[in-house]
Amino acid sequence: METNKTKEREYVDITLNYYNVNAEAFCSGTQNAAFSEHQDIFLKCLPPKASILDFGCGSGRDSKAFLLKGYDVEAIDGSEELCRLASECIGKEVKCCKFQELEAENLYDGIWACASMLHLNMTDLEAVMKRIDGALKPSGILYTSFKYGECEGFRNGRYFNDMTEEKMKLLLKRLKTFKIEKMWRTSDVRPGRSEEKWLNLLLRTKKE
Repeated sequence: METNKTKEREYVDITLNYYNVNAEAFCSGTQNAAFSEHQDIFLKCLPPKASILDFGCGSGRDSKAFLLKGYDVEAIDGSEELCRLASECIGKEVKCCKFQELEAENLYDGIWACASMLHLNMTDLEAVMKRIDGALKPSGILYTSFKYGECEGFRNGRYFNDMTEEKMKLLLKRLKTFKIEKMWRTSDVRPGRSEEKWLNLLLRTKKE
């Protein structure tokens, strides 16, 4: 009999396997994407030299930008190959860790989860966001982004959980741990993909 845990491992492992197999191509497609506007919106909410967790760092693009600006950055990703390539990019070890394994408590001023938690189903997303709330310092900030829409399931070899404003508000109502600082839609910044829309969020933990 197939258990929920088995199903969970399957969808997570299939997605991580995609990134392990396609790590170099993924990094080359995202490494130089113009993302400074989003980064600056996030950084303006943080104190100088803040501690940041890059949660699903991918190519390491954003970790590198934060490090160059003097922030204290820790980066993790669930894909071993992406961790290897990102470590080379930022000159610092990237820890291989699944989102569900986050165990930090009151450690980070900000958590940056750019186009990463979109690979979690709703049950796991809710559980992981509770872990993020625990890992943030009081009044800490989370940036996260999702492909815009209602679809949930596999496409292009990965599991995606698309998001709308209404869907996110319902999730936050269940969680009761974050308040919305900013929620906005943007177009994909990668060349030739501007028709793809994203939902971006700045969320502040309610704990004091």
